[in-house]
Amino acid sequence: MTQTDTQASTTNTTLAEPSTTTQNKPVPARGIQMSEAALKQVKALREQQGKDLCLRVGVRQGGCSGMSYAMDFEDPSNIREDDEVFDYEGFQVVCDPKSMLYLYGLMLDYNTALIGGGFTFTNPNATQTCGCGSSFAT
Repeated sequence: MTQTDTQASTTNTTLAEPSTTTQNKPVPARGIQMSEAALKQVKALREQQGKDLCLRVGVRQGGCSGMSYAMDFEDPSNIREDDEVFDYEGFQVVCDPKSMLYLYGLMLDYNTALIGGGFTFTNPNATQTCGCGSSFAT
């Protein structure tokens, strides 16, 4: 799962509850939130990979609004000391500190609709998003 279908969305879905750690320091649980549907989907996608992988969420320059969301599976041995790690029922979501500045409070959801379905990002820090929801500006 290199670059995933993304779309901005507001939704009332059931949240999965993370526990978080950074260098043995507690981190506010709302850093990156996932709905139950998103958690179920990423676990299913990870199972297809046949490996114990974590999900790295971040941002990069690009897209029509200036910054694009990035999501990819990676080996947990690549988690750095300064990464923030959110544990969802044994599934780890990882974010680097620079991306966390833009993603703090992000809600990751998954929608199975035939049109407009896929992963959706609701970012409280975004002041502007593009029509497809895969890029944003702050």
